[in-house]
Amino acid sequence: MLEYLLKKRPGQFLAIGIVFIILGFVTTGTSSRLFFYISIFFLGFFAAKEALVETIQSKSPNVDLLMILAALGAVLINYESEGATLLLIFAGAEFLEEYANDKSSSAIKELMAQVPAVAQVLKPNGDVVEVATKDLAIGDIVVVSKGVQIPIDGSTDRKTQVNEAALTGESLPVDKRSGEEVFAGTFNEGNAFHLTVMKTSDQTVFSNIIRMVEEAQTRPSTISKFIDRFEKPYVISVLIAVPLFIAALFYFNDFTFQEAFYRGMVLLTVASPCALVAAATPATLSAISNGAKNGVLVKGGAAMEALATMDELYSDKTGTITFGDFHVVEYEASEEIIKEVVFMEQQSTHPIASAIVSHFDSLSLQAVDASIPVEEIAGSGLKKGDIRVGKPSAFANFNDPQAYRDKPSLDHTTVFVSKGNDVVGYFSLSDQIRHEAVEAIEGFQEEGIRVVMLTGDNEAVAKLVAQEVKVDEYKSSCSPEDKITFIQESQAKDKVVGMIGDGINDAPALANANIGIAMGSGSSVAMESSDVVIVKNDLSKLLYSYRLSKRLNRIIKQNIVFALGVIVVLIVLNLLGLLDLPLGVVFHEGSTILVILNGLRLLRSREQK
Repeated sequence: MLEYLLKKRPGQFLAIGIVFIILGFVTTGTSSRLFFYISIFFLGFFAAKEALVETIQSKSPNVDLLMILAALGAVLINYESEGATLLLIFAGAEFLEEYANDKSSSAIKELMAQVPAVAQVLKPNGDVVEVATKDLAIGDIVVVSKGVQIPIDGSTDRKTQVNEAALTGESLPVDKRSGEEVFAGTFNEGNAFHLTVMKTSDQTVFSNIIRMVEEAQTRPSTISKFIDRFEKPYVISVLIAVPLFIAALFYFNDFTFQEAFYRGMVLLTVASPCALVAAATPATLSAISNGAKNGVLVKGGAAMEALATMDELYSDKTGTITFGDFHVVEYEASEEIIKEVVFMEQQSTHPIASAIVSHFDSLSLQAVDASIPVEEIAGSGLKKGDIRVGKPSAFANFNDPQAYRDKPSLDHTTVFVSKGNDVVGYFSLSDQIRHEAVEAIEGFQEEGIRVVMLTGDNEAVAKLVAQEVKVDEYKSSCSPEDKITFIQESQAKDKVVGMIGDGINDAPALANANIGIAMGSGSSVAMESSDVVIVKNDLSKLLYSYRLSKRLNRIIKQNIVFALGVIVVLIVLNLLGLLDLPLGVVFHEGSTILVILNGLRLLRSREQK
């Protein structure tokens, strides 16, 4: 704390002011008054500068101006010690709030260690050369030794173990199989491996997190914006009330001008809404920091507060409730069609596409006509010339001469292939349910939140998953438009709706929901469309953030009630003549410090295991 105090100019002025105010109290006469004047200069310099600049720019007075006027008023009636004490505690509270904000910022930055600036690239001739991480290109092969940080997002060529605590908050290393994705900023604790670069340095999960965290800190919460709007008219009211109060005491209550002015300065001090202004921001930044350390990025205070108001949670299935780690278990199509399908699926990042490509990785695609473009049909599949690949519902009006619709196992996710108007093949794939998703859904239901699963899969698969995870309701064969419709229907009933997903097809629904929640390993479009990003595909992280949001809202309410209560009590005591300036300063500024410290408690909140 002392090092932080002396590191910045306001802290240095605060330290100098403390020295001179002490000298003022231990000396007497002219020397004492001189020391108090010097301390007032140093303690009030930055507050006065900020008060004047902001008042001129916004054309409206602020809280800092009230404190400066109160201190100057005390000096005018020869209460230099009280004026200096007022500015000391006010400057101390300002320093503490700045410290709290910086603490929140540093807590987020400490979420991850610095990504290496260089990487070891394996060249085709076998040489390993050092290359700047920012210069890595997609397809480069990077050598990652045991015990080092991974410099960029990519896929591993062999089995290893990666510590992803920097991204997810989980301390146990994660087993990675050949072909699985690893992320920049994490540590390789297993075998040395070769990494195939999949994203440039500005597209990695790490770079997205840093950017979103920076954006989050500039987005105020709803309560913070309300307090900001409330501050200006309140300050003007106080500036009008104080002279009227002084005049009333002087003309109608037989007070001397000095006595009336003194009481007016006490009113100016205790009526200032310093604690109220600090009621929300430090607490909100602390909550955002805490969520980030636990693998959840919340894009601003408004989203952090809104989580606690959620009534219904709509969830995608693949990659959210299930692992999205598909394996082909059954298929039927000609070799020519299979080659076309594999070529088309190479253009997609969907887990099903990756599974099909992986299953047929030894197949030669030289005979495939690569000149025909592959088009994505949002929410239903891919198209290349007259060949289409997608979910069964997209082929409802197609001919099925081989009766493929009756062959696949209904318990598996199925993809159909058509040529022209005829279905010419199918692929059935299996997926596994995430155990943490089952626990999280149960936790949300215990909190009174209705959970609905939305999936593009067929009825049989959707029903099987829904029964296992025990969601309140499910909707199968959903297109992106269907998901938006369900969300809007709930919103029409005055429900606050959350939507969680990871794919491009989920982005419209995420954007339409009151609270959009994306999986960090999902598409960049989904992450951009969301308010909350779960770095690891783990619904329990979202449940933790929901409970953290509830705690944040409780603390903000406590702070507001406490701040207003202190102001009211101190004003009443002053009106009754039972409060002098030193006590008013101590109680008023003390309440500000307590409010800030109460908000900082959220930095230490831990996930309940």
